[in-house]
Amino acid sequence: MEPPRVVQARVSATRTARGGRARTVRRLALARLAVAVPLLFAVSVVVFLLGAASPFDPVYQYYGTRIFTAAEADVARTREQLGLDEPIWRQYLDWAHGALTGDWGMSRSFGQPVADVVAERLPWTLLLAGTGLTLAVLIALTLGVVSAWRQGGWADRFVVTAAHALEGLPTFLLGLGAIAAFAVALPLLPAGGVADATGETGFGSTLRHLALPALVLAVSQLPWLILTLRQQLLVAFADDHVTAARARGLPERTVVLRHGLPAALLPFVTTVGTRLPELVTGVVLVEEVFSWPGVAGAMVRAGLNVDYPLLVALTLLATGAVLAGNLLADAAVLLIDPRTSPRR
Repeated sequence: MEPPRVVQARVSATRTARGGRARTVRRLALARLAVAVPLLFAVSVVVFLLGAASPFDPVYQYYGTRIFTAAEADVARTREQLGLDEPIWRQYLDWAHGALTGDWGMSRSFGQPVADVVAERLPWTLLLAGTGLTLAVLIALTLGVVSAWRQGGWADRFVVTAAHALEGLPTFLLGLGAIAAFAVALPLLPAGGVADATGETGFGSTLRHLALPALVLAVSQLPWLILTLRQQLLVAFADDHVTAARARGLPERTVVLRHGLPAALLPFVTTVGTRLPELVTGVVLVEEVFSWPGVAGAMVRAGLNVDYPLLVALTLLATGAVLAGNLLADAAVLLIDPRTSPRR
């Protein structure tokens, strides 16, 4: 039994190490926040400038086919009411002032406040993105470990071949193929939406409608995750501590999962973080293919209608999600391995 002083010293060292990790994560969060604020400002400016350069007239999009019968005075009055008669820099300043005070403006596309449009659609997007990312991580961990563990075997060859084949497959094409296979040829799952033909939107209905788009989103991210984990596991298997574990006669399962896998998790977590921009893009495509009622449809509609308030809000939301995801990934790496220095 160890002396009390030794035990107390170990507890003190553990607390000190945890405190050091927490301080490092806080410094990283503050550094990323200092970068995020000017970046989000720049993104909002660019979106407004791109909207100003668009060939679409927001008033025409607002009226639709009624523009051909509307009086010029009415069109001019509408333009003034929407603030479109002001120069673009003035429109931006008005929007920025409102955004800073919590008023994100009125969406011309939906005839609702931007905050209401986002509040209605964001939970569906978070559900799809969260489920897809979770499935991608779990499937990648399973197949990556099996592939590296059975290197050169039929399972390894199949996983690597499938991963390389999926790398060049567009997400929308993968979604259309999934619909053709599992909703048309084999009518096992719904082809889109979140409600049944009867209008039911309960838990069971939502789960059935979520299954196919979430799986497509997960599969679209799998190649990079699987190949990264497999490669890092092969490198870890050659390390001295893994060789020593095998020399001690430990079971192969223990060697792989307790000695090899922890060393490969750091690059894997980093890869998950770097894939977040692609995940955001994938969510947009999957929502469009499966008619999922998330923010993607609102973003497309806002772009076509040159709906500045909604378009800027959704673009900033997507940018913020990528920044937050990268921060969480880097923080996880720091917490797993405190020897890693934070990336600025």
